Amino acid sequence: MTNELKSRSKWSTTLVSMFGGPFAGFLWIGSGKWAVISLVAISAAGFAICYVGFPVLPGVDLATPASLFSIVVAVLSAALVVPFAGRFKPGRWYSHGASVLVLAFVTSYLAAFVIRSSLFQPFSMPSGSMEPTLELGDYFFVSKAAYGYGRYSAPFGLLPIEGRIWGGVPKRGDVVVFRSQNNSDIDYVKRIIGLPGDRIQMIGGLLHINGIAVKLENIGEYSSEEVQSAKLQRETLPEGISYSVIDLSDNSVGDNTREFLVPAGEYFMLGENRDNSNDSRFQMGTVPYENLVGKAVRLYWNSRGIDYSSRQTLGSPVSK
Repeated sequence: MTNELKSRSKWSTTLVSMFGGPFAGFLWIGSGKWAVISLVAISAAGFAICYVGFPVLPGVDLATPASLFSIVVAVLSAALVVPFAGRFKPGRWYSHGASVLVLAFVTSYLAAFVIRSSLFQPFSMPSGSMEPTLELGDYFFVSKAAYGYGRYSAPFGLLPIEGRIWGGVPKRGDVVVFRSQNNSDIDYVKRIIGLPGDRIQMIGGLLHINGIAVKLENIGEYSSEEVQSAKLQRETLPEGISYSVIDLSDNSVGDNTREFLVPAGEYFMLGENRDNSNDSRFQMGTVPYENLVGKAVRLYWNSRGIDYSSRQTLGSPVSK
């Protein structure tokens, strides 16, 4: 006499689904078909939403709810799988605990690690140093492939690489995420202004590259929750790339600097919020090529209800 195989309990299905997602949940109850369907559907939906961009609620700060997003996803995962728990029998090889754990890890966490390390990594903007190009609460993707791969391409600096492999050449005007020489534990985002061998200087708030003043024109006023009032200006680099910067006050500490000679293999970074940006004018210094994390390429959400649609392609002129 053999024991009849029983369906998974709702409690165990809830726990597995909440921690491993619908894919793990369906594997646990014995439905490989629905596990694959859920994995493909959720991956496709996630890609589509991130590509198009998440909707914002104008003026509504969603920073706190966003921090609870993982809990909401866990609850929804359980709600999706638990109703099916009694319909299947966990008799397949993939429905055993060890198999579910391995498959869920490989398809979810390992895949996410590979994508973050080799393709795109999401970042959020924690300060106003890049206003108006990037505002507090902005979420954006960084392309890892743009400049090849170095030590900081993988999360936590886990990639054991000296220098870079398959390295692309950064261009003046690129918005980049990087680690500084004096603080390699923090990700910074700034715009590349100086290339190796360039001479960079600020004179009266006007950027000079190799002794030539960069075109700067006033285009209006700027204000935000962090900036009460500032001059909005359009800066145009020698290559024709233009973007907006803001000027909070005349004769600030970064408006007049010595001339900086950018060393070989390093880059000079500036923030768009020129009077409130820790960048290469100060203790940060220039940034080595191997310290680049990647190129910021696309905004996909703002948690504070600020419209980002006109700024999705980073580097375009912005007016407010």
